[in-house]
Amino acid sequence: MVASSAADRVDLAALGWDLSTVGELDHRLLKAPSIKLRSALCGINGDVVFGVDLRIRRPNAGEYLSATELHSMEHFLLAGFRRHLPAHFVSVGIMGCRTGFYLAFLNEGRARTICGVLEKVLTEIQAATTVPYARIDECGDYVNHSVEVVRELAREVSAARPAWLDAA
Repeated sequence: MVASSAADRVDLAALGWDLSTVGELDHRLLKAPSIKLRSALCGINGDVVFGVDLRIRRPNAGEYLSATELHSMEHFLLAGFRRHLPAHFVSVGIMGCRTGFYLAFLNEGRARTICGVLEKVLTEIQAATTVPYARIDECGDYVNHSVEVVRELAREVSAARPAWLDAA
């Protein structure tokens, strides 16, 4: 048996997602900063993997995240979601278009929970003095980090908190 879409087995609206924004969307309609459910995949044993888009910059609008912003924010998201959702957080990935991140969760798809943890991570960035996992033995480009740059990015994303779930 193959994994299947969760659409018929999981009430995505009850998890707090706007059903009109679930899945792939015309990138010309996407807003940023925003968070939207990209996918929910049910495994054969009932587990669900939730794929979430964390969009920081509006696609094709001419403003993209720098390599340092992407890299440092990726490290903070990894550390923060691991710490706050250890049984559910799977991974963070950088969007190649440099507009945001993909987040993956196992059996945790509540929009409120994911947004709440993101809010904690962004707050923690403001008090940070170093970027997590940024030592030479932990990172393949350990010199390409900046707490100051990611702190400004965190302030920008935090300021948009009321509209995070308004993705399109």
